[in-house]
Formats: sequence, C-alpha cells, structure tokens
Amino acid sequence: MNNAESSTVASGLAWFKSSYSGAEGGQCVEVAAGTGLVHVRDSKDVAGPVLTVSPEAWVDFVGMAVERQAV
Repeated sequence: MNNAESSTVASGLAWFKSSYSGAEGGQCVEVAAGTGLVHVRDSKDVAGPVLTVSPEAWVDFVGMAVERQAV
C-alpha cells in the first residue's frame, strides 16, 4: 500500500493507541477496525503506511504477542 492509499484508508477510522505505548512518545502503535479489516499504523507517522490485516490474523498476532510477553 502506498502513502496515498494509506491516507485514504486512515481517514474516517477511529484509531486507538496501544496501552503499552509509553508517554515519552517512543514506540507507539495505533489500531483501527474497519469493515472486515484491521488497520495498524505508527502513531508518530499518521500519514505514513498502514498495515491492513484480516481480523483473524490480528487475533493470532495479539495472541502470540501475549504468549511471548508471559515468557
């Protein structure tokens, strides 16, 4: 997806910043649910690229991240 497409995708979505993002503005991720898709972006570059995945892929990713954090 190029930047022009990501700007179009990013508009009109309700973005949520990760609760694990630090207040100092370091590694911040935002997620927005669209129609049948999940969009992920860097909160420091809101006009930049947006990763778009299926809801199933997002659930799998979050599940793996939680498992790895528990180790």
